[in-house]
Amino acid sequence: MENEVISLGLYQMVAAYLFVLILLAIVRLKKIPREKEIIISALRMSLQLVIMGYVLIFIFENEHPVITLLIILVMEAFAINNIYKRSKIKLSYQLKKIIAISMLVGTLTSIFFFILIVINVSPWYDPQYFIPISGMMIGNSMTGITLGVERLADGMNSERESVETYLMLGARPDVAARRIINNSFESAILPTINNMMGMGIIFLPGMMTGQILAGVVPTTAIAYQIAIMLAVLGGVSLTVISFVQLGYKTFFNERNQLIW
Repeated sequence: MENEVISLGLYQMVAAYLFVLILLAIVRLKKIPREKEIIISALRMSLQLVIMGYVLIFIFENEHPVITLLIILVMEAFAINNIYKRSKIKLSYQLKKIIAISMLVGTLTSIFFFILIVINVSPWYDPQYFIPISGMMIGNSMTGITLGVERLADGMNSERESVETYLMLGARPDVAARRIINNSFESAILPTINNMMGMGIIFLPGMMTGQILAGVVPTTAIAYQIAIMLAVLGGVSLTVISFVQLGYKTFFNERNQLIW
C-alpha cells in the first residue's frame, strides 16, 4: 500500500489560517483579551517550523555524528531552560543542577537504548530517526519534570508540619518525605499514562497520523507508535525518578533539617 502525499500549496495554507481567524473572532466576541497571544503564537509556530524544515533539509543532506549530537544538546538545553522558566518557585542552584542532570541522564539513556537496541538504526546517528525521536522523548520528559518540580515544592510546603514531625521522631529525610516523593512521581507520569490509555480509541497520535498521511502502511505506523510510546514512558519515568530521588535532598541541610 503506497499513496502519494498531497502537497499543500499557498491556497491550502491560507485556508488553514482561517481557523486562527475564527478563534480571534470568538475571543473578541467574548471580550477575552488574548488576541495578541493568539497572533504571536500562530506566527511564531509557523516561523519556527519553516526554519526547522530548512535546518532538517541541511542536516539530512550532510549527515554527521557531530551535527546530530549538537542538535540533541541544543534541544536538551532549550528543554532545561524551559523548565527553569516555567517553574512557579524560585529554584535553588542545587535544584537546577539536579534538573539538568536528571534530564540529560534520563533522556539520553532512553534515546540511545531505543535507537541502538530497539530499532537498530544504521548508522546510529541517522538524523531522520535520531532527531524526531529525541524530540518526542525530550519534550515529554520536560513536561514530566516540570510537573515533578511543582508537586515536590507544593508537597514540601503543604506537608511541612508532617515532615518536621517525622524528623523530630528520628526519621531520615527520605522517610519523612517519602509520601511527597511518591506523589510527585505519580503526578509527573500520569499525563503519559493517560495518553496511552486513550490512544487508538479517543485519538490517533500525531506521529502515527503523519506516517499514515505520508503513505506508510497503518500496521507499520502502529508498530512505530507503540514502540515510541513505550520509549517515551521509559524516558519520562527515568527522568522523573532521577529528579525526585535527588531533588528532595535539596530541601534539607546537612543536619537533616527542612530548610524550605
